[in-house]
Amino acid sequence: MFYISTKKLLAAGMMAGPLFTFSWLMNGAVREGYNPLRHPVSSLSIGSGGWIQAVTFLIVGILLLGFSLALIRILKSQGVSVGGARLLALCAIGLIGAGLFVCDPLSGYPSGLHTARSDRSISGILHDMFSAFLFIGYPIAAFKFYKIFGQKKESAWANYTKFSALAFICFFIITSMGFGQVTGFVEYGGLFQCITLTIFWIWVMLVSLYFLKRDRKVVMK
Repeated sequence: MFYISTKKLLAAGMMAGPLFTFSWLMNGAVREGYNPLRHPVSSLSIGSGGWIQAVTFLIVGILLLGFSLALIRILKSQGVSVGGARLLALCAIGLIGAGLFVCDPLSGYPSGLHTARSDRSISGILHDMFSAFLFIGYPIAAFKFYKIFGQKKESAWANYTKFSALAFICFFIITSMGFGQVTGFVEYGGLFQCITLTIFWIWVMLVSLYFLKRDRKVVMK
C-alpha cells in the first residue's frame, strides 16, 4: 500500500506557499498587460500561457492536501478534533478546482476586459465557487486551531492563529471590494489579494514547522 510519511506531508505544507508565490510572481512579471496591484492571481490562468498558473493551482492544492492529511494523523493520535484539518483539506480541494476551471476576465485583464455578472461563463462561476472553499474555509479552520492551541496551553500560537484569521478576513473583504469595482479600491484589488493569500501561506508554513518540532514521535511515522 502506498504510504507517505507524516514528516514528508508536513514538508509539503512548507513548500506550498513559497511555490505558489514564486510561480505567480515570475509568471506575472512576463505577462503583457498584467498588473499585480490591480489584477487577481487567477487571471494568470487566462490565455496561451495560462497553463502555468493552472498547473500551479493543481500542484499547490495537492501539497496542501498532503499537509492537511498530516495534521489529521497528528491530531487523531492526540485525541483532538480534526475539524480544522479537514477544513484545510477543503481549502486544498478549492485550489485544485481553481486550477481545473479558468476564471473570467476581471478588472481589465486581459486586453482591458471585465466580465459582467450576467455574462459570466460556467468555467468562471466554477472557478469562483472552488476559490471560495479557501477564502471561507481558512478563517473557520484557523479558529478551530486557535482552540486547539489554547488546549495545548500554547497562548502565543493561539493568539497568532486568531490574528491571522482576522487579518485574512479583513484583507479579503477589501480584496472583494477591489474586484467588485468599488471606486478607490479597484486599482489595488490584486495587491490586497496577494496580502490575503500571503497571510494564509505564512500560517501554513509556520504551523508545519510547529508540528515538525513539537510532535516528533508522530511525525516520524
